[in-house]
Amino acid sequence: MMGMVLLFAMLETTAKSLSESYPVPLIVWFRYITHFILMVVLLGPRYGSRLIRTEQLKAQIIRALLLLGSTALYFSALSQLPLATAKSISFISPLLVTIFAFFFLKENVSRAIWIAVFVGLLGVLLVINPSKDFNWFFLIPLLSAISYSLYQIMTRHFSAREHPVTTLFYSGLVGSILMSAVVPFFWVTPILVDVPKFIFLGLAGAFGHYMLIKAMELEDASFLSPLGYTQLVWATFFGYLAFDHLPDAKGFIGMGIIVGAGLYVALGQSRRRRESAYVSIE
Repeated sequence: MMGMVLLFAMLETTAKSLSESYPVPLIVWFRYITHFILMVVLLGPRYGSRLIRTEQLKAQIIRALLLLGSTALYFSALSQLPLATAKSISFISPLLVTIFAFFFLKENVSRAIWIAVFVGLLGVLLVINPSKDFNWFFLIPLLSAISYSLYQIMTRHFSAREHPVTTLFYSGLVGSILMSAVVPFFWVTPILVDVPKFIFLGLAGAFGHYMLIKAMELEDASFLSPLGYTQLVWATFFGYLAFDHLPDAKGFIGMGIIVGAGLYVALGQSRRRRESAYVSIE
């Protein structure tokens, strides 16, 4: 999960850099087509028909569409908002995952963890600072977070029944097909120096999502999702390094609250599982 967080932070920094010179649909297309080609070339000879063998084709397509929608929305937000700001708003997603895991996956969530989720949401509000002039682009990462939260819930739903390579393959296949139909209307030929950046989008996306799928096989979604809060640290660091953007004091306080709430949720879930295991052994 932590490896996925770092890769995604690097992917988002690269996407924001490219969005200064290229249309967002072109960036999204490169991210998906590289992902798809990597799957076919590197994993096709090993897994063969397992890449496409699924008992839940409709669900796989829906999950892939959720990820595509989240990616397109978030890259659009990155083109207009500072990296740390966009990431902070999107971090309502781990809070939503905890809520959705309770309703859809029937995972147990204690009262203390519900309180921590609420506190984390207040931290998000501090980061975006709604007292400032409202920017409609703030809504884009919010919509992206909703889509991504549902994607994570479906990933958890598949983990026990579908091979992770199959799930990863359909993510690249569906995104590649849809974006290939759209990208001709936005085509801009990349200059040679930017080609490695475009390729990196696919590399980071493919390997990052594979790490996420494997993590979901091993742990509860409500436990894993708060670990993603550490991406705030990477987003702030890369945002300053690449774009000279830093949150204000209130933003840093909000980030601290979000990370603290996320860690409390993660530790609470871990403690609950240890107690349950002890009781069952007894």
